[in-house]
Amino acid sequence: MDLDGVESAMCFPSFPGFAGGMFFRGQDKELSVLCIKAWNDFYIDEWCATAPGRFIPMALIPFWNINEAVAEAERAAAKGARSISFPDSPVPLGLPSFHSTYWDPLWSVCSDTGMPVSLHFGSGGFVPGFSFSSFNPDPRQLVTDPDSDIPPLAMDSPFAVAFTLFNSNLAWTTVDLLLSGKLQRFPKLQIALSEGGIGWVPYILERTDFVWERHRYYQPIDFDTRPSDLWRDHFWGCFIDDEHGVENRYKIGVDRITLEIDYPHSDSNWPNSRKRAAEVLANVPDEECQLIVEDNARRMLNFPRSIAPAV
Repeated sequence: MDLDGVESAMCFPSFPGFAGGMFFRGQDKELSVLCIKAWNDFYIDEWCATAPGRFIPMALIPFWNINEAVAEAERAAAKGARSISFPDSPVPLGLPSFHSTYWDPLWSVCSDTGMPVSLHFGSGGFVPGFSFSSFNPDPRQLVTDPDSDIPPLAMDSPFAVAFTLFNSNLAWTTVDLLLSGKLQRFPKLQIALSEGGIGWVPYILERTDFVWERHRYYQPIDFDTRPSDLWRDHFWGCFIDDEHGVENRYKIGVDRITLEIDYPHSDSNWPNSRKRAAEVLANVPDEECQLIVEDNARRMLNFPRSIAPAV
């Protein structure tokens, strides 16, 4: 972080999966819940505590059980978690959709505690952009079930196709939530979209507004609230290297954009993240740069510059 010019960061887990998918796939769900708690205790009490002004605590939750998920979200918030990681869509995992009332108790906790829900692309087990040979009976199984017996050679396309389309996961997620009615029900709920870029946001907002204007008369969707207004009240985007998104920042909302580093993955600009950010933001006014590279993230995560050391 020092070498890269990064002051503070909230880091997603790799070994458990971005939202704890490894524990979701465990056969012993009681053990899986204990693993989630152990991970959060380590992440918050041990790892982040070594540098409380630099590591921003994030919590996993046992999302496959709403009662356990609510209890762990409450426990993690009390321990100092600034966000919870949640699948970008629960549907591919066989769980209720964002439109269901099933998740309402969890959204209530996140609203009351001020913890944004971090949705990392692919954390719901599905990544678009894969092409498969015809003998594969269920192409998504390779993505949703890493323990599948279907041989990996069934995938024809290079992973570069998926890399390019990561943003489409979060575009789906965004529209799903914008038209779910949940943001009206939970006006304080905040949604952080992770590792999907921001260049796609203006089009998705334009298209969703268009659909809302034309089709809300016969659809079970909110009649009064424009989707793009909901975006600006509830969503936060992040980018690693997105010149198009930065150029269109006013359509996204300058106060709703954050910078992502993605170390140690191959999309990262490390150890030149600060240098590359300066290039991308070269034509952006200083006060807007300040928002994008620091202030927005601190506000979203309730993580002020001065953090008292852990006791």
